[in-house]
Amino acid sequence: MSDPTRPKGPRIVAVVNQKGGVGKTTTAINLGAALAEDGYNVLIVDLDPQGNASTGLGIESSNRRLTTYDLLLDDAPLEDVIHPTAFEGLWITPATTDLSSADIEMVSNEKRSFLLFDALRQPAIDRYTLDFILIDCPPSLSLLTVNAMVAAHSVLVPLQSEFFALEGLSQLMLTIREVRQSANPSLRIEGVVLTMFDGRNRLAQQVENDARETLGDLVFRTVIPRNVRVSEAPSFAQPVLAYDSTSKGSLAYRALADELVSHYAPVTA
Repeated sequence: MSDPTRPKGPRIVAVVNQKGGVGKTTTAINLGAALAEDGYNVLIVDLDPQGNASTGLGIESSNRRLTTYDLLLDDAPLEDVIHPTAFEGLWITPATTDLSSADIEMVSNEKRSFLLFDALRQPAIDRYTLDFILIDCPPSLSLLTVNAMVAAHSVLVPLQSEFFALEGLSQLMLTIREVRQSANPSLRIEGVVLTMFDGRNRLAQQVENDARETLGDLVFRTVIPRNVRVSEAPSFAQPVLAYDSTSKGSLAYRALADELVSHYAPVTA
């Protein structure tokens, strides 16, 4: 696919928010599917011990013989961990609850913050001709999340449109700053995406106004609506783009994918 907006080598984006239930996994799955639908090759790294991204993309627990845990802590070859999904152009490294002990096991490793960095730069990754790698992080600022930030080029922050939504961002921004100073000076903020947005709700509108006033251009123009189809899709082990291609949620994630890709479009005179 010859496309001037196609990134050179995989762009690695960590989907991060230490708060749970804000749409991290939903965003990773559906943004990945929307990018794949546009013809990009996408790998999702399930870095959450809950393994919801793996389940949501149809990887049965019995098929997760090797997982992201093995990739990080047992030097498993990347090609042995990657699974294809039913969505063309979309792959995943699955997770299980084994990852819940990874933080403790990594502490004694002198390269503990760089394990994912090294794993995602194995020569074998070239065979997949990936354009994007999306890392679905756990709901904490743990060593797993630090690994994601060290490995990534940028951080995408899903922000639920509810009271106190902006409160936890200061700690996240501090962690990003620390990672820049200690391990990944080129790490940037890809943007903040508002999720579960109900335009009829005055509070949601206020959260959007506050976010745009506080963060300016860091907030994606696209907002992800609260949509029943988005909520239903994981129970069918599908991205919402496959479950209901014309739903408001599907349209929103396509728009988000287009906006993300536009960040890498060449600047023309």
